[in-house]
Amino acid sequence: QVQLVESGGGLVQAGGSLRLSCAASGLTFSMYDLGWFRQAPGKERKFVAVRNGGNTDYADSVKGRFTISRDNAKNTVYLQMNSLKPEDTAVYYCAARFTGTATYRYWGQGTQVTVSS
Repeated sequence: QVQLVESGGGLVQAGGSLRLSCAASGLTFSMYDLGWFRQAPGKERKFVAVRNGGNTDYADSVKGRFTISRDNAKNTVYLQMNSLKPEDTAVYYCAARFTGTATYRYWGQGTQVTVSS
């Protein structure tokens, strides 16, 4: 059974930093792209970042502030978030898709990030 478990969310002031973690189990981690998405209240879930092999991609709204990384030895993907803004407030989800496919098949339960002004 595949599980993705996020952690590291919380309340932070604008300009602060947080690091989210997502621990994966039940899959061959190195064969999957790992991504981060977020959903603000009343809005649809949106792409934040993805790491596949050595390549990364980011939403324009987080470029230069967020960094995605992964540790295949620990089956964990991270999202370092710096210079946080109130509009970054959302539930953050990690997700996995088999490399070479477009659909994220597995999702975590989410972790809340709240940025106060």
